[in-house]
Parts: sequence; C-alpha cells; structure tokens
Amino acid sequence: MKKRILLGMSGGVDSSVSAILLKEQGYEVIGITMKLFEGEIEGSCCNVSSTMDAKRVCDYLQIPHYTLNFKDEFKKYVIDDFINCYANCKTPNPCIECNKYLKFGSMYQKAQELKCDYIATGHYAKIEYSDKYKQNVLKKANAVAKDQSYVLYNIPKELLDKLKLPLGIYNSKEEIRKIAEQHNLPVAHKPDSQDICFIPSGDYKAFLENNSDIKSIKGNIVDINGNILGTHTGLYKYTIGQRKGLGISNDVPLYVIGFNKEKNELIVGVEKELYIKEFIVSDVNWLLFDKLEKELIVYVKTRYSSRAYKAKIIPYGNNIKVIYAEPQKSITVGQSAVFYMNDIVIGGGKIE
Repeated sequence: MKKRILLGMSGGVDSSVSAILLKEQGYEVIGITMKLFEGEIEGSCCNVSSTMDAKRVCDYLQIPHYTLNFKDEFKKYVIDDFINCYANCKTPNPCIECNKYLKFGSMYQKAQELKCDYIATGHYAKIEYSDKYKQNVLKKANAVAKDQSYVLYNIPKELLDKLKLPLGIYNSKEEIRKIAEQHNLPVAHKPDSQDICFIPSGDYKAFLENNSDIKSIKGNIVDINGNILGTHTGLYKYTIGQRKGLGISNDVPLYVIGFNKEKNELIVGVEKELYIKEFIVSDVNWLLFDKLEKELIVYVKTRYSSRAYKAKIIPYGNNIKVIYAEPQKSITVGQSAVFYMNDIVIGGGKIE
C-alpha cells in the first residue's frame, strides 16, 4: 500500500516539481495550498492566481488538491509577531514564523487528520539518516545558493521522521526548472515569489503604519556617548547596520548600531562599532539533542543570506550564549541564529 504524503503547494515551480518527484517515488500525493490573507498580491506565494496554478498542476498530475483557510493563524503567529517586533526595535523574519506555526504546525495537524504518513514542502534542504547520530538530521541542500536550511531550524524535532524535502539533492534551480519543462508544467518559468508575501509593495514601513498603532514619531539620532547628531522619524524605519537614509553628515560613514526605545533614540556609530563577539540566543530549538549540556564549537549563521562563522555556544540559563572566534558585523535582535556542524543543522533560536 502506498504511503500518503501531504505536500504544501504554492503554485510555484519548486512545490510543483516536488509533486512530480514524490509521485515518481511511489507516494500517494495530496496537494494543499494555505489561504493566509485577504486580497490578491502580485508576486505572492499565497494569492488567488497562485492557488489556481497549484490546482492546475495537481489536476495535470492527477492528484487531489485542497485549499484551506489559515488566515486567523497567519495573522496571530506571523503578522502580529511582525508588528510586535518592529514596535520593540527588533527585525523579524516572518518566513521562519510561518514555517514554525503554519507549514510545520497547522499543516502537519491537517496531515494527521487526513491520515497522511508524511508531509513535504519544496524547500531546498535535506532530511537524511545519520549513522553518527542514529537519527534523521536536517542538512544543507546540495544547491548551496538556494539552501533554505536556515529557515527550517525551528521545525519540531519529531518531524524529522515525518518530513520529506525532495529538492535537497539537486544542485541548482535550473535543474528543477528543467524537470518542470520535461513534464510540460505551465509554471516551469514562473518567477520566484517575493520575500514578504503579505506586503504587496515591499514597503514594510507603510504596512506597519497602515496596520498597527506604530506611527512616525521624531526622536534624536545620537552617538554611543549620547551626543545628538540629528533627528529620525521613527525607530521602526531602521535596522542594525543601515547606513543610507540617516540624513546626517559626518567625516566618516555612520551606521545604525542600536536603539534606545525608552528615549526614542537611534544610536549610530562608525563601522568598527558594528562588530560584536558575543550575544544571547533565546527560544532555542534543538534538532540533535534535547538540551545543550556543555560548550560546543559550531558555525553560526545569523541571516539567511550571510555566511556561517565559527563560534562557541554555551548554556546560559534557559538561553544560549554565542561567543565568536572573531567579532562579527551587524548582529540583529529579532533575527535567528542557526547552529551548524559541517552541513547539519543542530538547532537555533532568536537573537536577543
């Protein structure tokens, strides 16, 4: 009897090819598209036209397709968190929250209701059995430029045995598009979706102003010693490491290095002041073990598009302290720090 698998489908080429690959591997594939917000947003992975693309692909492949409403969950766990982070001088990553609560939370619950053996997505990463650790592990994708293991670190550990990621073994996006072409999929050349699916223009500042109590309030721009250098128009408009748009002149370039929410101050400094050697990580999710018992040498990645750098991680109460071998630049509160050993994700959490 075929194993049943629930595949998250956005109407894009990645999830569509995932359906082909899983079907060829002998699974009984069921496609699901999540309705996450109101309206038709061009370039979004979850709009009406994308839902129709997913349905057309499923019809073409002769597999069932369902569209389910998760708008309330998306607002609670993704949009409200996005707003709350900016209100508290943090820089969020909504894709990570969506993965945790929607794709590997609500969707997994639906898979259980449908008596599916597995769930699957079109992410570029791998789930493989490790003889060393005697369990399934999350690993970087072969396609280094497309690797998405960073945004998957907070999946529940028990899902490592229930999750299939069929794209992880391929070396490039071009290979995936070629498979789509060979199967005459109408989405073979569909562009990739934008990063923040619920913000039509990409203007997150306008989104915050129109959908929350966050408003433009002037305050001082100060240096690390408290000297006033200029005026800002709202702390939510800035992020750590930002250089452009500060509206102040100086002999050497100045960058955003921090915030003082209580005083409504934006703190700036020279480039060397962006570098730090240690920071705290909270809300940690482990994929190799249940708890870090002693210090461990790992590589730490603090942005989706950044490199991973060597560091020591040590228990710090309920949190983890990261101590870099060499100071690193623009570590940003609200982003995630993900811990790697070679190409294996061992866990990660939120930067404090």
